[in-house]
Parts: sequence; structure tokens; C-alpha cells
Amino acid sequence: MTKRLAGKTALITGSTSNIGRSVARLFAAEGAHVIVSGRAEARGEEVVADIRAAGGRADFIRADLDGTSRASVVLAGAALDALGGRIDVLVNNAGIYPSNTTLTADEETFDRVYAVNVKAPFFLTQAVVPAMAENGGGTIVNLGSWVARMGLPVGALYSSTKGALETLTRSWSAEFAPLGIRVNAVSPGVIRPPDLAPDAEFAGEPLMAGTPAGRAGHPDAIASAALYLSSDEAEFIHGTVLDVDSGRMAVAVTAMG
Repeated sequence: MTKRLAGKTALITGSTSNIGRSVARLFAAEGAHVIVSGRAEARGEEVVADIRAAGGRADFIRADLDGTSRASVVLAGAALDALGGRIDVLVNNAGIYPSNTTLTADEETFDRVYAVNVKAPFFLTQAVVPAMAENGGGTIVNLGSWVARMGLPVGALYSSTKGALETLTRSWSAEFAPLGIRVNAVSPGVIRPPDLAPDAEFAGEPLMAGTPAGRAGHPDAIASAALYLSSDEAEFIHGTVLDVDSGRMAVAVTAMG
């Protein structure tokens, strides 16, 4: 069977753990030369070692995407150098989640969350797109969230950043389509940390009650969706936010009896 990303290159932000790590591993298994990126060098090198041990190609580039244009430009340049001058796939995954309410969030927290969750992917996309277009096009996958469209009593700040990223997905799809670049997003439901013991309690689990699966998901499910959107199989999909959330946004399961 042909690997879906054979001969492709990919930059995945926030890929030293959880969802990003799953995306990096799957993309490499499907033939992509992957750049693993994040702040934790030891964890990043571990992901790279795992990918190489499985026969894949990967390199680690440390990056603290603090929202400044410079940080994004530096990462884009380093990734292009490591990947031979081309980035075929960009996955904007890095993000932070403070649990503040509106009444408890201070200005420093506000600026930090918007810097990491919105400004960083904005300026990284700005830095990557020209090279992507020069090489004939590519794909961008952003990570949204179900909480961008369902109000909760906590996390309004985080939710608003994910709403911004989902809006950018649609705008960028229109803006970059003439350059041969497809832009889509994946909107995860609650995802259980894969390193958590199977019998350990997870605070987010109840939020998936009443959905068809009735439980939190695994990062691999999000990676599979990102792979599909990045592959040629999704060539006719533009500006879409793909919900991978056990139907949280679409389905209500009511017990009958």
C-alpha cells in the first residue's frame, strides 16, 4: 500500500507530547519527513528517536512560539533548512489552556494565551506560505476545539482563541487557494492524555457523557483526521472544520427505557 504522505515534508508545532506527538508519529509512518517542534528538548528528541526506530524520518527543532513574529520566522527558517527547502504540510497544533474564568483572568494571562494560540500560528503561517507556494502548494491543518462553538462556564479566554483559529482557517482557505494551498482544521473533543494510567481519573471525562462514544478520545484519533486532511485524498476539502469529538457538537444520546 502506498504511504499517504510519501515524499512529503511536515512541520508540526507542539509535537513533543499528546496530540502533536501522535500527529508526528503517524505522519512519519505514512512517509513524511517530520519536524518535531516544541519547548521540551528531551521530550522532542525522544519522539524523534521513536520515529527513527520505527524507520521514519524526523528531526527536532526547539521553538518557543511566544507570539512574536521573530519566533515564528526563526522556526520556519530552521524547518525549511532541515527539510531541504520545502514544507508541504504545516500543522498548527501548539497551544496553552488556562482554566481561568473571565472574572479571574488578568491582562498578562490574556496576552499570553492570545500570543501562543493565535499570534504564533498566524505569523508561522505567514512565514511558511511563501515557500510553500513557491514549491507548488501544500496543506495547512489548524487545531480548533469543540469549546469554540459550545459555551462552558470556564475557559472563555481559551475558547475565544480557538474560535479565532477556526475563523482564520476559513479566511486562509480563501486567501491561499490561488497559491495551491489547502487550509482546514480539526476540532477535537475532550482528549485523554495518553500517558495517564488507564484506571486513573480524568477530570475532562464527564464532558463527553451523552455522546455516542460516551468517553474522552485518544490523540491518535485526532492524528488520523489531520492525516486525512493533509493527504491527497482530501484534495476537494477546503476551509472545513472537521469535528472529531464523539458527536459532541452534532449528536445527543438519550437513554431509552
